[in-house]
Amino acid sequence: MGFGLSQYGEVEGYPIFSRVRLATPSDVPHIHKLIHQMAVFERLTHLFSATESSLASTLFNSPPFHSFTIFILEVSPSPFSESTSNPFYKPAVRVSNLDLPIEDPERETFKSENGDDVVVAGFVLFFPNYSTFLGKPGFYVEDLFVRECYRRKGFGKMLLSAVANQAVKMGYGRVEWVVLDWNVNAIKFYEEMGAKILQEWRICRLTGEALEAYGTAD
Repeated sequence: MGFGLSQYGEVEGYPIFSRVRLATPSDVPHIHKLIHQMAVFERLTHLFSATESSLASTLFNSPPFHSFTIFILEVSPSPFSESTSNPFYKPAVRVSNLDLPIEDPERETFKSENGDDVVVAGFVLFFPNYSTFLGKPGFYVEDLFVRECYRRKGFGKMLLSAVANQAVKMGYGRVEWVVLDWNVNAIKFYEEMGAKILQEWRICRLTGEALEAYGTAD
């Protein structure tokens, strides 16, 4: 099924068409590059060790929404020529009218296989968790990232809304994530969405040598 102009109504100025769809194994090279860009943005490249091989071998072993799940954000200056059909998820599609066109210096690097004008602009990775207080499962968002030239256009909200919509559809009780304390723009964005920032909670993490030592202790 194609997406024509009539589906979006009147289009003026510089339109940008956006779509959130389920990731597939063929997206791994783009996912890997996006994660690295996120590590650079968060000043955490010293913790980055993921490879395309490690991502491909771990991300797609279970049906979507029952384990690790990734939504890909694609954008195009033209209507999408076809739907990426997937029995688990119908893509969410939107058009925005901009005053100026977006200059993407990495257009060729992030070019999608779904069309000549389609590029990958971001992603969100999430998976189920459980609230004993609610007695319901929920989703935990591990990563949410939009490439720099596409920020402040509503695409981050579009990705997070897709996760929230899926949670509601499945009868889940909540969606939660963490944010770095210096990222004041993200904190403000989340608060404006209605999210609570839980100041009293702290992340506890075992990894690397500490995990190995504790995991093999008698």
